[in-house]
Amino acid sequence: MMVNEGVFNRLLIWTLAILALLVIYAPPLYLVAISFNASLQPGLPGLSDLTLRWYAALPKETALINALWQSLVIAFFTALFATVLSLLAALSYFELKMARSVWFLAMVLPMFVPGVIQGLALSAIFTHSGIKSSAMTVVAGHLLWAMPFAFIVILTSFSAVKPSYLMAADDLGASRWRQFRDITLPLIRPGLTSAFIFAFLLSLNEFTRAFYLSGRQNTLPVALFGKMNSGASPVIYAISGAIFLLSILIVVTVLQKAGRARAR
Repeated sequence: MMVNEGVFNRLLIWTLAILALLVIYAPPLYLVAISFNASLQPGLPGLSDLTLRWYAALPKETALINALWQSLVIAFFTALFATVLSLLAALSYFELKMARSVWFLAMVLPMFVPGVIQGLALSAIFTHSGIKSSAMTVVAGHLLWAMPFAFIVILTSFSAVKPSYLMAADDLGASRWRQFRDITLPLIRPGLTSAFIFAFLLSLNEFTRAFYLSGRQNTLPVALFGKMNSGASPVIYAISGAIFLLSILIVVTVLQKAGRARAR
């Protein structure tokens, strides 16, 4: 009976996990599938109907390409600032004694603020301050969204830093900077990489805040939203599918490198 119960529990867990993955990944996978459809109507193509014509047409969509480059630049700077600031915030967290919980709540609170409210508030502040909408105003909005996630990822990576390592280095005369450079930083490097990728993808796909903070040059999600409102084009599915596949490739590459580093 115990063996059968164990098999049943494992089967139930795997079934629920597969169903959850199907719910999460079915919409983007459907989007990728219809991006290879030669017809103008979105529908799953047969094997004989597969085509790359819409991917070949992407270079002619200058507005989307410019919006993509704008999004990539914004995502890069957002990820860079989020990673550096979150690392400093994590170091401050471990230095604090009495106010750790307050500091943690202050860092993760922007995660729970709706994007509409955050975007409108920042837009009003920038307008009142005379700051024109630009890529940097979008970076500011995306930073508030991405930094709490990067902070949690980096904070989790500090579990690899054992206090005994730092105590031994201190006994050998290493300064605080030397301890951080030679011990802490190498151990948390996978976490820094993960935080950077996480923040990059969050910024790349963010729509609500960019809608209120972008200037004349829209980000890709805002440009896609405008294109969908003016009439869906198969090119939209192609660029969405390309970004989805690229995102998966980046995540898989990072996980492989992290696994190799952990094995070493």
